[in-house]
This record gives sequence, structure tokens and C-alpha cells, in this order.
Amino acid sequence: MKFRCERDSLVEALSTASRAVSTRAAGIPALSGVRVDVQGNRLRVVGTDLDLTVRVEVEAIGLDDGVCVVPARLAADIVRSLAPGAVTFDGGDDEVEIAAARSHFVVRTYPAGDFPVLPDVRPDQTALPVAGLTDALRQVVRAASNDDARPLLTGVLVAAEGDGIRLVATDSYRLALRDLAGRNPLPAGTDQILVPARALGEVQRLLPSGAKGRAEDEAEPMVGLSVGELDATFSFQDVQVTTRLLDGKFPDYRQLLPAGYPNQLRVDKESLLDALRRVKLLVRDNTTPVRLSMRPGAVELTVESQEVGHASEEVDADFEGEELTVAFNPSYLSEGVDAAAGEEVLVETVDATKPATVRAPEHDDYRYLLMPVRVS
Repeated sequence: MKFRCERDSLVEALSTASRAVSTRAAGIPALSGVRVDVQGNRLRVVGTDLDLTVRVEVEAIGLDDGVCVVPARLAADIVRSLAPGAVTFDGGDDEVEIAAARSHFVVRTYPAGDFPVLPDVRPDQTALPVAGLTDALRQVVRAASNDDARPLLTGVLVAAEGDGIRLVATDSYRLALRDLAGRNPLPAGTDQILVPARALGEVQRLLPSGAKGRAEDEAEPMVGLSVGELDATFSFQDVQVTTRLLDGKFPDYRQLLPAGYPNQLRVDKESLLDALRRVKLLVRDNTTPVRLSMRPGAVELTVESQEVGHASEEVDADFEGEELTVAFNPSYLSEGVDAAAGEEVLVETVDATKPATVRAPEHDDYRYLLMPVRVS
């Protein structure tokens, strides 16, 4: 195998594919590497931990078709360190030479036959707009659990909802919900799938954050999606992310959605976030809540810590309802406020014990439910 490729394109391909590489090789050393395959002038780099697979294709000057499996992190670090310009890969089953300008490396490779045989990617069955999906993932993925002891909560529910889809994630302390209007992209006969949040986090990283800023005459960029019985693949440009789907029934989140809220606090988003950042300086662990005392014209944020001290700050706000004080986990509250679109946020409450909702006043397609913290 031998090819030549521009350094920046190659390091991007190696780094992107490496994100799927297993940190624990599970008895298969080749899983800590990426498969580098050159056919003609097309280079494909693949990384996998068997649950998540990332494939990247880039243009290269193919000098000799072939395959090798290189240590993922090391190869990416070496190529990143090289001088700008063309990088040459030359090697096979035992070692590969990586060279550019006056730099020359020889790296031991893994046997290509030890790398898992992965199924071919199915053609896209449908597509989702990049701008809408980017926003939805930013808003929802953060609410998924990181606790592998509760695997279903580490996933994001993607379900048919009206003429579009709904994304839902929860870690049992908070819940994020986002509706995407438009054509339902799930295959016929599929009402919902449960996608690991880790995989959607990788999809989110791949998508451009400035997708909304395209010229009027440009077609809206789309993300391809195909869904099988056991996996789903997201495709964008020359990258495919394939993930195993989680098997099980997602909790019935609808019973958590209150029919209405008697209390509504409307406040400037950045002012509330700035106040939260300041009073959070006294929080030393996740058990210290922030109290929101809501009344007409203002909301007061208070943090009290017996070991450190106390802090309070008042923020101008519009409030309708009975005056009350509700306590929340400050990090969870900050993330919900940050995820809401627009310049203002609406904090809706029933009382100090029932879930509150954070959302944008003018947009009901995103809701962030947050359980209060019981305080004496």
C-alpha cells in the first residue's frame, strides 16, 4: 500500500475516524487502530469499537492499492506534527512508513486480517436538514445519562411525531425534548428507534455549526439517514457514522409533561446565565442547589453553603403567578437555559415539588423539564 495525501486532509480523516476507536481493545489489539484502505485515488479511513463505527473518505494520490491498520492516536499525532504539504504512507502488514519533507517515521502496524469485517453502509433512506438536526442534537443530547448501569437512559429516543420526528433524552433528573417538523425520516413500519447519545454526539461534532448562514441560492445541506433492524447510519459529505441501536423500551416520558403551568417567569437569557455563573462559584458539589425566589418584577438567585458561605443576585424578570421559591441543581438549570433558542427564556413552574419547564417564549418545539431539589 502506498499513497500521498495533503497533511491537513489526512490528519482530519485520521482524527475523525479515531473517535470511534476503542480505548479498551477488549482482547483485539487491532480495535485500537484505524483501517487505512487506498483504492485508486480514493482513501478510506475506518475506526470502530464494534458499537460505533466512523468511516471517512478523502481524495489521495494512490500509488499502490492496499490496506493497513495503524495505531489510531499515534498515527494522527504523527501526521499532525508534520510540516504542511504532502504526506506519504508506504507499508503493509508489519509496518508503515510515514514521511513528509525531511521527517520520516516507521510505525508498527496491526495485522489487517484482525480488523473486524464490517458490513457495507446501506444507501441513504431519507435525509434531515443539517441546521435543524444540529440545533436539535445540541439541545437534547446533553440530557442523556452517562451511567452505563441504566443503558436505556444513555440513548436518545427518535420517534415519529405528527409529520416529523421528536428527539427525547433523560437521565431521570431532567428531560430534553425537541420536535423537528417535516417529513418523517423513519422507514415505513418503524415508529421509533433508540440511538446511543454518544453516537449522536459524534454526529453533532461532524456537522457545521454555521449551516444556517448559507447563501439563498444554495441548497440546504442534508444529513443522510438509513435505519436497519440493529443499527443506524448518519452520512454527511464523506463521513458515515454507524451505531448499534439500543434494545429496550424508553420510559413513558409523556406522563411527565404537565398539562399547564400556573407560574411563568420570563427573563433575559444572558442575564440569567451570568447570574447563575456567579452564584455557582460557591457550589462545591452537585448536592448544593440554587434557589430561585420568583416574584413580580424580579427573580433572586441564592446559593448557601455551610462550608463556604452564601451568595445571592437579583435579576429583572416578568413573573405571573403566586410568589414561590424553587431549588434546582445549578448545572442542570444552566444547561437548560443555555440550550433554549432566542434572547429570553420562560421558566414555568407548578410548585416547588413538581417538574419545571425551561423553553424559549416564542418556540414550543423545545422543552427542558427539570426536577426541583427538595430543600428544608
